[in-house]
Amino acid sequence: MDETARPWRSVLYIPASSPRALEKARGLDADAIIFDLEDAVAPAEKPAARALLAGILAEGGYGGRARLVRVNGLDTPWGREDVAALAGLEPDGILLPKVQGSDELDALAALAPGRRLWAMLETPRGVLAAAPVAAHPALAGVVMGTNDLAKEIGCRVGPGRTALVPALAHCLMAARAFGRVAIDGVWNALRDPVGLAAECAEGRMLGFDGKSLVHPDQIAAANAAFAPSAGEIALARRQIAAHAEAAARGQGVAVLDGRIVENLHVAAARRLLARAAAIGAGEEGA
Repeated sequence: MDETARPWRSVLYIPASSPRALEKARGLDADAIIFDLEDAVAPAEKPAARALLAGILAEGGYGGRARLVRVNGLDTPWGREDVAALAGLEPDGILLPKVQGSDELDALAALAPGRRLWAMLETPRGVLAAAPVAAHPALAGVVMGTNDLAKEIGCRVGPGRTALVPALAHCLMAARAFGRVAIDGVWNALRDPVGLAAECAEGRMLGFDGKSLVHPDQIAAANAAFAPSAGEIALARRQIAAHAEAAARGQGVAVLDGRIVENLHVAAARRLLARAAAIGAGEEGA
């Protein structure tokens, strides 16, 4: 499936070591799930988590949700075993943490040929290498690791994430240059829905496809922020109709509500309607 054609509004991390969380995720409204073998699983629990996740993936039951597996880095004692545990299974992608160059994706691709790969950009070197990483032929998308990035930079992250916006925009630009999905970083404050909504809106304004999440209670806010609104859908339809009417009169440009509508606006309107249709189809099939 073309990853850019499916919705990615809400991308929820689930610990691969938690049977209860893995079962609950089957009924959640998230567009995608990241089954986490890395940070969410203690070293001593990693073998059991691999075995549990393999059984869960084989069993299925996650509907149309995208299923990504975050493995441990290949430079750790666990990464290669994580990848080997996925043999014969069909997740929608393998997410590699702390990617700092395309050579790391080469190594993962050699271990998992034919798989769609995802890269976490969460270090200064990773941000600077965003373009060659995004250009990798096996890559489907990037996920921002804003917590680690802020730690590595040494910045203070407040409302608006002023210190991180240059890095976020740089990685997003690289993803778009090569047609990759781009997912914003997590919001840490579980009891601050106002802050969550604001950061989701910021991520959408920047151009991200969705937001990575750490708790099911965050799904609704992300789904709302990254979905086209009823007003946007109505405007898109009117733009397409206005441009078609102008074209029928031999004009290349239309005027709608005092604003010019050109081919580029029509293309954007069609993309928005396609995204709305994909979201609707996903909700019907969930």
